[in-house]
Amino acid sequence: MDRRKILLIAAAVVAALGAVLVFAYVRGADDRAAQKFDTVDVLEATQIINRGETIDDALTNGKIAVKAVGSDQVLATAQKTTDALAGTVALVPIYPGEQIITEKFGTAAASSAVSDLTIPDGELAISVNLTDPARVAGFVNPGSDVGVYLNGIDAATGQPFTRLLLARVSVLGVGSTTPVTTTTTDQGTGAATTEQLPKTLLTLALTPAQAQRVLYAQTNGELAVALLTDKTELKPGKGITFANLFKTQ
Repeated sequence: MDRRKILLIAAAVVAALGAVLVFAYVRGADDRAAQKFDTVDVLEATQIINRGETIDDALTNGKIAVKAVGSDQVLATAQKTTDALAGTVALVPIYPGEQIITEKFGTAAASSAVSDLTIPDGELAISVNLTDPARVAGFVNPGSDVGVYLNGIDAATGQPFTRLLLARVSVLGVGSTTPVTTTTTDQGTGAATTEQLPKTLLTLALTPAQAQRVLYAQTNGELAVALLTDKTELKPGKGITFANLFKTQ
């Protein structure tokens, strides 16, 4: 057999092998396309389902609907009906577009044991009640870093002071706002003034030592926070009293 015949046979084999590979690829593409367009009806959230909300309430309020999802995108425990979830509540917030899966629903007792707060390891959460000015007029949000200041009265001198208490701590959550009645007395005239100020709970991530300082401070003075940037640096100092109020820094 001469060299030309050998080359012709080899070329024919390669061509045949190529045809087989092309056929296999096309067949696989067809299968993948069919799988992509082959849909399954599952339940999805159409609005936010809050933690602790019952599956029945979510369904009644139109927060759950049947959606057609590609068969390759259906989660293993996705539900087609709410029958298996009857009497359960959402253990975590469920957002629009999420498939309704069994892992995110349970009993009311289990829901109450789940916290929405993510507390850093070794720290704990402490809430303080602040007026709008003391919390930067509502610009402080979960994830913000703040410095904590104390306005108090010096036990030794009886003089008011303002001093940095904590240089940088993280805000875990911002709670509801409620009006609080506050009475102030004019030291000169003795006249009392009563007013209602809105106060909001701010939850901070603190070390155990910081938590003690904050609890003591809010019991014996008034706290305020300052919103920080990544480049803000606060340094502890002697604080401000009337004696050094007008001194140049």
